Amino acid sequence: MLNISKNLTDGKETITLEGRLDTVSSPEFEKELKGSLDGVSELVLDFEKLEYISSAGLRVLLVAQKMMADKGGMKVTHVNETITEIFEVTGFSDILTVE
Repeated sequence: MLNISKNLTDGKETITLEGRLDTVSSPEFEKELKGSLDGVSELVLDFEKLEYISSAGLRVLLVAQKMMADKGGMKVTHVNETITEIFEVTGFSDILTVE
């Protein structure tokens, strides 16, 4: 299960994910992303409460990165050890801005 919370302030959208971003939940997350990025100049994905991310979730991160490339950028914050390891093994730590 995935809980998605969004906060938009002055063109900066912060999306907090809680739970698992996997094959079941990634379509919902992608739909939320595509519907909320108009007028957004910076996207922050807060992964403090994200427990797991699958390849389907990684694909959505790539989509988000491409969508935000022309708008100002995207960063991922509060990444735990499990997600950090997944990013390192898959090479996403070189693709994404992780803080």
